[in-house]
Parts: sequence; C-alpha cells; structure tokens
Amino acid sequence: MNWDDARVFLAVCRESTLRGAARVLGVDQATVGRRITALEKSLSATLFLRTPDGYALTAVGEAALKSVEKMEHSALELERRIQGLDDRLTGNVRVSTTDSLAIDFLIPAIARLHERHPDVRVQLDASTQILSLAKREADIAVRNTRPDNPDLIARRIARWPVGLFASQAYIDANGVPRQGSAFEGHDLVVYHPYLQGNKDMTLVSEPLHRGRIVASLSSSLLVRRSIAAGLGIGEMPVYMGERDGLVRLWPERTRPLPYEVWLVTHADLRHTARVRAVIEQIVDVFALENE
Repeated sequence: MNWDDARVFLAVCRESTLRGAARVLGVDQATVGRRITALEKSLSATLFLRTPDGYALTAVGEAALKSVEKMEHSALELERRIQGLDDRLTGNVRVSTTDSLAIDFLIPAIARLHERHPDVRVQLDASTQILSLAKREADIAVRNTRPDNPDLIARRIARWPVGLFASQAYIDANGVPRQGSAFEGHDLVVYHPYLQGNKDMTLVSEPLHRGRIVASLSSSLLVRRSIAAGLGIGEMPVYMGERDGLVRLWPERTRPLPYEVWLVTHADLRHTARVRAVIEQIVDVFALENE
C-alpha cells in the first residue's frame, strides 16, 4: 500500500465526506476519492460504505482505523522527537489561544520575538476551539484550562479575579443594579458556552434570572466589546475590564473561580530552539502585565 494514503483514510474517517477531507488535507475532492479507491484496491477490501449522509466505515474499515491511528501516533511522535532536537532559531511555530489573549498578549509577544529572532515565524490561531498538541495541530497553546494529558507540559502564567463590569454610558442610562435583585430591570451580556446546560447561571454569584440577556457571545473579546458598547452588564477578568476603561460594579464581589491562563506545549518540543524562543517572549509579556 501507499503509506501516505493512511492520512487520506483518517481524514475521511474524521470528516465523513470527501469534501471535508479534501479541505483538511488541502487537496481537491477528486484526489481524495481516487486515493480511497486506490487504498481499498491495494488492500482488497471495502473500507467505507457510501451513504447519502457521507462515508461510513465498514467492519473492515473499523479494524483498519485502529491500526492507522497507531501509525499516525508513531509518525507524530517521530516528528516531535526529531524537532525537539532542533537548535536552529528559524522556522514556523504554531500557537493557539483565544482572541482576547491574542490581542492583549500574543501579538506584543510576537513583536518582541521578531525583533530578536526575525527568522522565527509564528502562525497564530485565535479561536475558542482547543487544538490538539498531541496531533501537532499546534506547538504551543495559551489556554484558560489546564490539560490533563501527561505528555503535555503546562505552566500557569496568569491568575486573575473575575469581576462585574459595565460602561459609563450604560450606568448613566440605567444605574447600578442592586445586590440581591437578580439584575431585575437590567440588560446582560454573557459568554454563550456558559449558557449551555447551566440552568442556575450567575454573574459574580448573583442569580441573573430577573435580568434580560440581550446578547450571548461566542468569545471573550465579543463580551468585552459588547460591554464597552453599552449593550449591558457582564463578567470579565478584572485586568480586562480595567484595561478597557470600564466601570467595575460591586468591587467586593468576584466569581468563585478565577480566570487562569496556562501555557502548554508537548514534552517532546519544549527544548526546540524556536519553540523555546516563542515561549520566553509569551512568558515575559504576561509577566509585565502582572507586575
């Protein structure tokens, strides 16, 4: 068999369609179809059932998937270990983070990096989606949750209290909510994932069932911008609210769990020169903010 077809097989398994697999692999749909047909011919087996909803694995395909995933794991491990020995300050480093942290910290860190090591290029992905470091979707992640994968090295680089904020324009128009009122008569903006499956949602431990949720946002940056625009009251890390010039309400109250930031990389890559250089600049920029 052509071992490179294993990548195509995995992509179709995970995407269920030729179009989705083609997008992931960066090739055209016809190429994916040809490669799957060639793989099945070389193995003398039918790996997929072609259905109206996409490609579904046969029993033989299920068995093949387990073996191909082992191949992928070994290939990625080899790549990480070889790159972990690389002491050249050149090449690409993929970093995953949120949009707020990207704007406030990662972009300044990249600017500092460019001054010192102009041949190191950073590919920055800012989204709420958590990319897999084990599968080499990213080399470094700056996250607000600590991973539980023992192969990943995690370092907490920030820990901020979370407070309640509004714009001065909102306060001038609506006043400050009374504690214990469950935000009665007030407009609220919330982070959308908190709404999902959370019937007893609160803001800084205050129930919000009497308030009016006027917007639920998919990212922390959208929450920040909505509050700054006077759309309503919302929660955010205190440093963000102060940085944006917002008014902190009920300053004696915070969310029970603080907002933590973790810098994560794979154990095999932490000594790669270019990865280490990027990590150093990220850590330095966070340290400056926390002084």
